[in-house]
Amino acid sequence: MTGLRRKLIDKTNHVLGRVFPEQRIFLRSEDGTRFLRLSSLGQLVAWTGSTAFIGWAIIATAVLLMDTIGSGNIRDQAAREQRLYEERLQVLAAERDARNIEALAAQQRFNLALTQVSVMQSALLASEDRRKELETGIGVIQSTLRRTMGERDDARTSLEEMLALARNEQAGGTATGAGSSIDNATLGFLSSALESTAAERDLMAASAVEAEEFAQNMIFEQRLRDERNDQIFQQLEDAVSISLDPLDKMFRASGMSTEQILDQIRLGYTGQGGALAPVIVSSMNGALDADAMRANSIISQLDRVNLYRIAAQKMPFSNPVRAAYRFTSPYGMRWGRMHKGADFAAPVGTDIFATADGVVIHAGWTQGYGRMVKIQHEFGIETRYAHLSAIRVQKGQRVSRGDQIGDMGNSGNSTGSHLHYEIRVGGRAVNPMTYIKAAQNVL
Repeated sequence: MTGLRRKLIDKTNHVLGRVFPEQRIFLRSEDGTRFLRLSSLGQLVAWTGSTAFIGWAIIATAVLLMDTIGSGNIRDQAAREQRLYEERLQVLAAERDARNIEALAAQQRFNLALTQVSVMQSALLASEDRRKELETGIGVIQSTLRRTMGERDDARTSLEEMLALARNEQAGGTATGAGSSIDNATLGFLSSALESTAAERDLMAASAVEAEEFAQNMIFEQRLRDERNDQIFQQLEDAVSISLDPLDKMFRASGMSTEQILDQIRLGYTGQGGALAPVIVSSMNGALDADAMRANSIISQLDRVNLYRIAAQKMPFSNPVRAAYRFTSPYGMRWGRMHKGADFAAPVGTDIFATADGVVIHAGWTQGYGRMVKIQHEFGIETRYAHLSAIRVQKGQRVSRGDQIGDMGNSGNSTGSHLHYEIRVGGRAVNPMTYIKAAQNVL
């Protein structure tokens, strides 16, 4: 085997000798001169190793240069994204201010609508009273006219009978001078009564004409009033729609049962009366007319707006951080574990606000969360504010939306100053951004 291997090496060196001829390196010292023989195979191995080392060095240098360039690009990209994010925050803040102005304008329209509904209700009641009085007056006039015409016809018949009797008596020659004077007196009395009846008839006819003209004027005024009421109703319906549609969308976007929420609000606010009392105007059949039904529909929608306004205060639709911040971690899976909230990063001490009305059920240290505040709201909703540097409320304290409850910090298991914000419905964590985004164009 040793001889065979030697022959194989010699043959390989002979073949490689054309490319890598055998070289000798002489080493001279005081004792003499020695040399090292570099075979063709050894030169090939050395050349291959040198080439591989140089190639590796080139590749490593290129990778290092690309990493350096890439890290610079990433920093530039992060800076650009941060600028875009800040610009987006400014745009959102401007939109929020615009929505606040629109909400104030809608509230003013709402108050104006309430005033107009109250005025319309009074006008409808007065119109109903005038209509009843007119119907009664026309009925009396018609009854008197019929009675007068009947008396006129009776007097005319009696006069004709008396005249016929007088003519018969004169033709028979049996009338005496005294009888003739009596007949003349009777005829004079009947003629006077007939003239009086005719005058009264003419007077009643003129009164009937005046009553007819008055009725026509009342009908014309009623038409004008109906057109004006229709315009007012249309304006009210548009104003209510502008106020109600965004609220409907906001509550539907929260994912909770809207009707169930409103029913629960109604249970706590059951009083009636005042400007929002239903309009009740009786008609000939005892039922509501079209205007009254339309007014009641508007009032019902205004009542729904009021219920939405009350419910919105009790649900966490606002943002817990009002200063500039970075949204650093969303709700969902993170590093193989469920992240049950949303993280907002800002400097230590940034004010943290309650997102809805409620009662503080915890205000202290919690393992992992650090300093944490829990607030219990209506409809089984709970909000949590973790990693605070300071707590500004106490357990059992009632808070309103917008009240400061703490300062942002880095307590507990945290890698930097931020707020961990959670919303739980019935004990189950939900995405907080669902509520915040739902109210972006409303609150």
